[in-house]
Amino acid sequence: MAVRICCRFLVSGLLFRNYHFKVRCTTTICNVDGVQNINSSSNAFVMYSLRCIECGREYDESRYTCECGGLLEVQFELEKIELNFKLDGTNLSVWKYRSLLPVRIKPVTLREGGTPLYRVRRLEEELGVKEIYVKHEGLNPSGSFKDRGMTVGVTKALELKKKAVACASTGNTAASMAMYAAKAGLKAYILLPAGKVALGKVAQALMHGAKVIGIKGNFDTALKLVREVSKIENFYLLNSVNPFRLEGQKTIAYEIVDEIGLPDRVVLPIGNAGNISAIYKGFKEFRELGLIDDIPMMTGIQAEGASPIYNAFVNHKNDIEPIKNPETIATAIRIGNPVNAKKALRAIYDSNGYVEIVSDDEIIEAQRFLASKEGIGVEPASAASIAGLRKLVEKGVVERDERVVCIVTGNLLKDPETVINVCGKPIEVDASIEVIRSVL
Repeated sequence: MAVRICCRFLVSGLLFRNYHFKVRCTTTICNVDGVQNINSSSNAFVMYSLRCIECGREYDESRYTCECGGLLEVQFELEKIELNFKLDGTNLSVWKYRSLLPVRIKPVTLREGGTPLYRVRRLEEELGVKEIYVKHEGLNPSGSFKDRGMTVGVTKALELKKKAVACASTGNTAASMAMYAAKAGLKAYILLPAGKVALGKVAQALMHGAKVIGIKGNFDTALKLVREVSKIENFYLLNSVNPFRLEGQKTIAYEIVDEIGLPDRVVLPIGNAGNISAIYKGFKEFRELGLIDDIPMMTGIQAEGASPIYNAFVNHKNDIEPIKNPETIATAIRIGNPVNAKKALRAIYDSNGYVEIVSDDEIIEAQRFLASKEGIGVEPASAASIAGLRKLVEKGVVERDERVVCIVTGNLLKDPETVINVCGKPIEVDASIEVIRSVL
């Protein structure tokens, strides 16, 4: 029987010493028609705090960064958590793992997560690698992985009594935030780099009712501006600098383990660097809970024209030098000053991972391969993970006996203009059998 997870959260206590939050979680499992099928209740209490990754200072839930400038991260008291899910490969969704998510109210959900994990045997054959899987995050409700973060982030906005949410975006964050804000009844404000965002993503944000503002500048400028505006207007900022948003994205790691166990390596594109940080955190939490005994090698792929994290990695640095004018056909990762760079580099170094760069031509070739050989349609940025894997196998970084999971982050339909530019328009002919046969 198809089932979905419905959650309700009871506040057992709000603010504790050192800003620890205590949440009791009770659950109901319903069938797809919403008819209650099984009731289950857990006495698990979710204990967490927001902690600076630089100085260790703890904060309440209203901040995004530390006074020292460091990024904040949700830290759980894992030894006090009673898990209320089983790693049995069934009922995969973000909210299956609710006992490890820092929310206290009923979630704003569009049934995100539970994305397919495809075994790609033609790519295995081409590269000579033992096992390669592609996790297609483009099959989330808005067509990208951002939905995992937005279901948690928008729920947190309601929990904090916010009336509006805001973000800067290269497209996918805008589309996702607009959709979840609409579901929650919140106003949504979006800043985009004018003329630099795929129209499919802009259309989503507009249709879901967001106010979309194009600025004469790049994404990094838009992010700086929206952070200032959000502070002035009391908007809830939902870029990946928000540590609660990343909590939803860590469930990618949970689902991988739930479905196939522990891979040797996870390969994914890096833009603003939140996703690789979040997925690493998910694996790390599972290891600390004793559910796995290791962490996969976190491997990030950047475009040649937008590669500050790659540059830091090859020079063995913990800080990046921003790229002022990033440029790549992969608009979703066209970011020169990723806000989560320090978290990403920590994830890569701590997991014995790697960073590679790929050209736009390599990205498009990988996009074509996935679509024409495996039936998996992704936008250009998503294909960076496949292009990067190819290079890493050639260089001998990825060994032939590895079990690899590539994350593809957005759907093909996000960026139809690039497809037409690369593949050309359909052939137009007269309505005649003879003419049609002549062009077959």
